[in-house]
Amino acid sequence: MNELVPKIFDVMKTYSKDQLVKDIVAGIIVAIIALPLSIALALASGVSPEQGIYTAIFAGFVISFLGGSRVQIAGPTAAFATIVAGIVAKNGMDGLIVATIMAGIILVIMGLLKFGNLIRFIPYTITTGFTFGIAVTIVIGQIKDFLGLTYPAGTATVETMDKLKAIIANIGTFNIKALIVGAVSLAILIIWPKFKSLDKIPPSLIAVIVSVLMVKFIGPLKDVNTIGSLYTIKKGLPGVSVPSVNMDMILTLLPDALTIAVLAGIESLLSCVVSDGMIGSRHKPNMELVAQGAGNIVSALFGGIPATGAIARTAANVKNGGRTPIAGMVHSVTLLIVLVVLMPYAAWIPMPAIAAILFIVAYNMSGWREMVNLVKHSPKSDTLVLLTTMVLTVVFDLVVAIEVGIVMSALLFLKRMADVTEVRSWKYIGENIDENNDPESINLKKVPDKTLVYEIIGPMFFAAADKFMDIHMESDVKVVIIRMRGVPAMDISALRSLKNIHNVCKKRGITMVLSHVQEQPKSMMEKAGFAAEVGEDNFCANIDAALAYAQEIVG
Repeated sequence: MNELVPKIFDVMKTYSKDQLVKDIVAGIIVAIIALPLSIALALASGVSPEQGIYTAIFAGFVISFLGGSRVQIAGPTAAFATIVAGIVAKNGMDGLIVATIMAGIILVIMGLLKFGNLIRFIPYTITTGFTFGIAVTIVIGQIKDFLGLTYPAGTATVETMDKLKAIIANIGTFNIKALIVGAVSLAILIIWPKFKSLDKIPPSLIAVIVSVLMVKFIGPLKDVNTIGSLYTIKKGLPGVSVPSVNMDMILTLLPDALTIAVLAGIESLLSCVVSDGMIGSRHKPNMELVAQGAGNIVSALFGGIPATGAIARTAANVKNGGRTPIAGMVHSVTLLIVLVVLMPYAAWIPMPAIAAILFIVAYNMSGWREMVNLVKHSPKSDTLVLLTTMVLTVVFDLVVAIEVGIVMSALLFLKRMADVTEVRSWKYIGENIDENNDPESINLKKVPDKTLVYEIIGPMFFAAADKFMDIHMESDVKVVIIRMRGVPAMDISALRSLKNIHNVCKKRGITMVLSHVQEQPKSMMEKAGFAAEVGEDNFCANIDAALAYAQEIVG
């Protein structure tokens, strides 16, 4: 399987008419689901409603065509909402376009360098923490429209905490009419999926239709804010937009671009893993990253926002029979037709209904049950990383949350590795019987006089280097054997500590013998010249050979 060949070229070899029909049906259904979501996510991101559609059309088509998954559906997702809103508020649409293109280039490079499998090194506690944090920020951001609050002119509502302060300060302005429309929409979104016979019809579409009818035909509700009363909706296809770029802009936007790239990579590959389990397939992670990069570049050039694989829409695609990238491409073409023909009617959608849709999106993405489970059953250190990442996502932003979370996880990992690394002296008494006749076993080994045996277990690295202080040598000792069978790896700090032990041995006329040194530690010793300093004769294949060699030395 060629990792950098789009999945569509693999599946087309056995493609059939029956599957084409299933892919077309699935693509149309997913487009119906994606339409209100794309509009809602665009508004949550601080951009105009049609830009969410642009994203689903252009990024969705390119990612399906070039992607490494059979069934991935891409488009705007909730994970990007707060990031995009922040970029637009600080740097305008030109800044968002540049940041998204930069993120796309980074993703393409990551895929070409085969970084697809490295995404798994981001700890689960961090992804769970920031995902829940993003869900909280989305909920806070939609309370204003759901309750119909009115803010004084000039109220700052870019950052999540600013939005929360504004909500508290203006809670007395809530509009009962907006609340009624929002509550009805939310009730539909919650209750509709419980009727299994109706599950083919997206609840978000029903909520939008009902809310539009309420505002259009129930007199007292006619003054509830709609998309059209707050935004100007453009009909038709967008043109290509290439902003002027300078080095200052690139440097300013680089952290945001990196965040978009990492988040797009994580979310898209997680979606691929989930869909693989649903259809018994296997995605190409590196090709998927290249596709995500290309899709984001095209999306930005045509006025869209950052895109990634959407787990919910991908699952809907699978559920409705989609099994090849054709379904994702049909989804994009369907939305293109909607954009050209029906987009002006989106102006009728009430803002409380959009808020209700985003409440459900936030609830579904939050993974709160997993959060509770992790807090209950995880070690305190993991829980600390989880909660810190979540809080920082809400209070500051995703960039700070991921940076701090990764640093904390790395430090805690180093501590754990240092805790399991052990340097201990042998007990010179009978041990358990060795049934396997293993030459490395320590059963009933006869240790020569004036010989000490120390065993190192675990990785030898800088955080565990002080463990070598546990090696003590009496005045009459002639040989010190250091058994390294349990050392899979070592770094230069640990090697320096080992050199210090060797220097002490030389001063006292003690021979240091190293037993069963594994490949990586031995290679490091050779490169650093330590192997030559100790002498090849003092490296033994196993503990029996080391003990026999010690016996020769002490006589």
